[in-house]
Amino acid sequence: MRKILVRAMTILMIAGVASGLAAQPSPQGGRRPAGPPPPLILQSNDVFDGAMIATKFTCAAGADAVSPELHWIQPPRGTVSFTLILHDMEPHPRKGIDDILHWMVWNLPATASLLPEDVSHATGDLPDGSHQTNGFVGRNGNFGYLPPCPPQNVSVPHHYAFELFALDQKLDLPANATRADVMKAMDGHIIGHSSIVAHFNR
Repeated sequence: MRKILVRAMTILMIAGVASGLAAQPSPQGGRRPAGPPPPLILQSNDVFDGAMIATKFTCAAGADAVSPELHWIQPPRGTVSFTLILHDMEPHPRKGIDDILHWMVWNLPATASLLPEDVSHATGDLPDGSHQTNGFVGRNGNFGYLPPCPPQNVSVPHHYAFELFALDQKLDLPANATRADVMKAMDGHIIGHSSIVAHFNR
């Protein structure tokens, strides 16, 4: 009698599982549902995550210093513009929240996927409508890329973050906008983000 009851319960359990599986909606066409979209990825042929920044892209190169090549793939659906921010993560002047801004480019169009090596300090190498600046605007006539330049003879390297943001709108800001202006305008419109953090010391 006990064997009969065990067998009956087993049959009922199997039937219940089968019924539950049958009740599950099957993906269209028998395919599995699509997973989340791939993330935005910032890449470079010149600077690499966790590596030392080559001299040619730093103040150690003097007047010959140039900006590195940067490119990106897999922008999120709905991207309207990109903002790139390069900053030295170590110093915090006046104990404030901000660190040192070395380069900021905003309103790069959604069709853009590359900043070539040696972007001019003028706007000629940027797509129409894009703007650039740094945290020391006007120093030596430089309104663009400011090469990494930590204090000399510091044993611990400074870390430099290249951050790319995908936005769902263009930023309605003038060409002389500050970092604070750009960050405020970006708030609530970031739909993708990727970064490269490299280091340098002299």
